[in-house]
Amino acid sequence: MTDLTVPQHHITLRKGDVGRYGFLPGAPGRREPIARFFDEPRKVALNRECETWTGFLGGEKASVASTGIGGPSPAIAVEELAKIGADTFIRGGTSGSIQHDIPSGTLGVIQ
Repeated sequence: MTDLTVPQHHITLRKGDVGRYGFLPGAPGRREPIARFFDEPRKVALNRECETWTGFLGGEKASVASTGIGGPSPAIAVEELAKIGADTFIRGGTSGSIQHDIPSGTLGVIQ
């Protein structure tokens, strides 16, 4: 059983630090512009490439955490965020648009 009072290893956050909604840009430069859409945004953690901001969006607690590139870093972030209360994630960025058959700006939804 995971002790949720101890910070998660990679993202250094505890239960209550994040909202159930998580925005996950890969590039660190995208997190603060996304957080500006929140009411009362505040930086809650910074560890390596994973910086996390939490605030409110439409009255709901939401967070944005940069994840870096590739599969392993976002997988770690999602796993640790889910352990402390996030359950809905939106990934923003190029997310595969380097493939010739996927035009830039295409919305992809994974369930």
